[in-house]
Amino acid sequence: MPCGTQATVKAMYPGQVRETGADILLGNTYHLMLRPGAERVAALGGLHTFMNWPHPILTDSGGFQVMSLSKLRRVSEQGVTFRSHIDGSEHLLSPEQSIEVQTALGSDIQMVFDECTPFPVSEEDAKTSMELSLRWAERSKTAFGDQPGRALFGIVQGSVYAGLRESSAAALQEIGFHGYAVGGLAVGEGQNAMFEMLDVTCPALEPGKPRYLMGVGKPDDIVGAVARGIDMFDCVLPTRSGRHGQAFTRYGTINLRNARFADDPAPIDAESPCPASRDYSKAYLHHLFKAGEHLGAMLLTWHNLSFYQQLMAGIREAVASGAFADFKARFEEAQRVSAAANGSG
Repeated sequence: MPCGTQATVKAMYPGQVRETGADILLGNTYHLMLRPGAERVAALGGLHTFMNWPHPILTDSGGFQVMSLSKLRRVSEQGVTFRSHIDGSEHLLSPEQSIEVQTALGSDIQMVFDECTPFPVSEEDAKTSMELSLRWAERSKTAFGDQPGRALFGIVQGSVYAGLRESSAAALQEIGFHGYAVGGLAVGEGQNAMFEMLDVTCPALEPGKPRYLMGVGKPDDIVGAVARGIDMFDCVLPTRSGRHGQAFTRYGTINLRNARFADDPAPIDAESPCPASRDYSKAYLHHLFKAGEHLGAMLLTWHNLSFYQQLMAGIREAVASGAFADFKARFEEAQRVSAAANGSG
C-alpha cells in the first residue's frame, strides 16, 4: 500500500499510482487531524473525494506518529497528550478520538489506537505497553461500532518478546477484529529479530483474516515476511528513496546520484511496463538529481512504486500457483549476485 500520509502520494498523480497496480492507499490520522482537519475533509466529501482516490483507503491510527513526531508526549490510560510538530498546539488523542477521526475521513480500513512500543525496551516495560494497547484496542472496537462496508484491524504488540507477542495475538482475537496487524517492528531491532517475531506471531493468528505488517519495508523484508504468512504491507521507502535518487530493481538497489551513472545510456529496466523505468536513461536521471530538478524525484518515485507493485504481483502469482518457494529462491539469488557485483549500491 503506497503511503499517502497527508492525502497525497508524494510526487505522484493519483491516476499514476493506480496504474502501477496499487489497490489501497494509506492515510494517517495524526497528520490529517492536525492539517487540514478531519471535519474539513468530511465537509469536502471525505478522504476519497478530497484526494481523488475512488478506491480503498486504510488509515493508521496515529499511534506511531505521536511517538515519533510529536513534542512533549504524555501517555495515560485515557490516551496520549502531545504537542503538534507543526505549531506546538496541545492535543489529546485517545482510542475514541482516533476512531472518530478515521470515521470522519471515511477510510475503508481503520486501525485501533495503540502505543508503538519503543526499541530497545525491557520485557517488563514492553508488557506494560502491550497491555495498555490491548485496553485501547477494546475501546477502539467499541468506538468503531457497526460500520457496514468498513473494517477495523487489531494490532499485535510485544516488541521482541515471543511470549508477549503470543499473548497479544490471543487477547486481540478474543476481542475480535476484521484483520490483524503486526506493529512495533522495523523500529531498529533488525531483520533477523523481526522475522523471529513473525515466526511466532503469524501462526498465533486465526487463518482466513488479513495479516498486515506495518511500516515494512525493503523488498527482501517483504519476501521474507510473505514466507512467514504476511499479506499486506505499507512503507514510505519507495517514495522517500525515489525523492533521494535511490532505485529498487530486480537486481538490487542503485543510487542514481553516483558518478558512475553520468554516462550510462541504459534505462533502469528496459523490460519494465513502467515508462519511468523504461524510457529514460540512467544518465538523464543522474543529471536531474545533480541539477536538483523535480522531475528526477517524480520519475524515480514512479519507477519505485511500479517495481514494488510488480514485486507484489509476482508474489501473488507465485503463491496462487504453489511456486512461492521457487520465486523466493530466485529473488534471493538475484539480490546476492547484485550485492556481490555492486557492493551496497
